[in-house]
Amino acid sequence: MDPFSWSYTLMMYLRGIGWAIVASLGFSFGVGLAVKVFDWLSSDIDEWEEIKKGNIGVALILITIILMVGLLVHKVI
Repeated sequence: MDPFSWSYTLMMYLRGIGWAIVASLGFSFGVGLAVKVFDWLSSDIDEWEEIKKGNIGVALILITIILMVGLLVHKVI
């Protein structure tokens, strides 16, 4: 296939969009699973209620979990 043809360019665009969809699904599944596991492991505290009260420490912990899982999913995909 000629790399300068329109069909090749269109196929590469569709391939890129497909990978973006796969990455977003993987990221959303990974983050959701990680937050659920963290919530399950820390059963002594209700994180979401603490965040509603303005507890910055709990919010920073959840932000860190989301960022780390995002970096891991990015490396895998």
